[in-house]
Amino acid sequence: MTFSERNIMKHVDRTIRRPLYAGLVCLLCAAVQSCMSDGTGDKARTDKLEYEPRTNEVEVIRLEKGEFTRQLVSNGKLSASGRISLHFSGQAPVSGIYFRNGDSVEAGDVIAEQESEDKKIALESARIALARAELDYLDVLAGQGYEVEDTASAPTGVKTMAKVRSGYDAAMNSLVKAELDYAGTVIRAPFSGKVADLSLHRYDMSTSEAFCKLIDDRTLNVDFPVLESEYSFVEKGLPIKVIPYFGDGRFLEGRITAVNPTVDKNGQVAVTAEVENDGTLADGMNVRVIVERTVPDMMVVPKSAVLVRDNKEVLFLYSGGKARWTYVNILMSNSGSHAVTANTDRGSELAPGDTVIISGNLNLADGSEVVIKD
Repeated sequence: MTFSERNIMKHVDRTIRRPLYAGLVCLLCAAVQSCMSDGTGDKARTDKLEYEPRTNEVEVIRLEKGEFTRQLVSNGKLSASGRISLHFSGQAPVSGIYFRNGDSVEAGDVIAEQESEDKKIALESARIALARAELDYLDVLAGQGYEVEDTASAPTGVKTMAKVRSGYDAAMNSLVKAELDYAGTVIRAPFSGKVADLSLHRYDMSTSEAFCKLIDDRTLNVDFPVLESEYSFVEKGLPIKVIPYFGDGRFLEGRITAVNPTVDKNGQVAVTAEVENDGTLADGMNVRVIVERTVPDMMVVPKSAVLVRDNKEVLFLYSGGKARWTYVNILMSNSGSHAVTANTDRGSELAPGDTVIISGNLNLADGSEVVIKD
């Protein structure tokens, strides 16, 4: 490359590359300034939030003495108040089934039948045998000098002897048995209810086991256990709530009908209650049972008012715009409330008329400034 060519290349370098470098430097500085500016703004905003005073909004109630509903919770099982297992009197093919599981029947309805020709023939034979025995009975009385029209005048001893010789009593017994056997080929509902546990079909051979069950579930028994320490809490006539495990929150009301006066090997007492079925309950269903008793003259607060701090139960009282930390003892609880009293061992005081904070209290400390929600 000649001297002139080298000079030309240096001139191109100065005119093209240096402005490019300068532009890149400017862009880099602008980016750094922008980042520094954003970081400073975030820091300022963070500091502002950090030093803004926090307003604790709370809800309060006025503490008063009143009735507390004490609850005992247990698990129970439902059973129909009326129940019977229905059988055929013998084994034979099933000739007809007129109801299925869950069907409602009225007292006297025919639920199912067996093939019964042999039982029908046996019944007719028994009737014929009885008629023959009656004639023989009259013949024996006539042989003793009593007219057919005047058998009633025969002494009791003579009539007894005549029935034995004629086979009248045996024939009568055979007729009664034949009638029962024939009636046993038909299953009738002894009371109104619902058919349950029917598993056979037409033409199946019936067995000695129950053909089906009949239940009356308009009223249900509720069997549930309580601990022996709770024996004094339950008594006949006490109201209960029955809550199915549907998850929809509904409950039915009933009453205790029996308390077994013995404690089993598990330290439990068996209790039975009764509840009207609204159509949602079924025989054998598992339910939750709540027994309630009213205890008077208690200071009652919602469960949300009581917190655990330092492994002790506390609540906050509102006084002069501030929350005051107060230790309490929980005397008893139910699903939504506590009956409380002041923990005097910790120097606390609690009395009717105090203003108790029931919400917005999770982050409070003793002396926190609070504002009551409108």
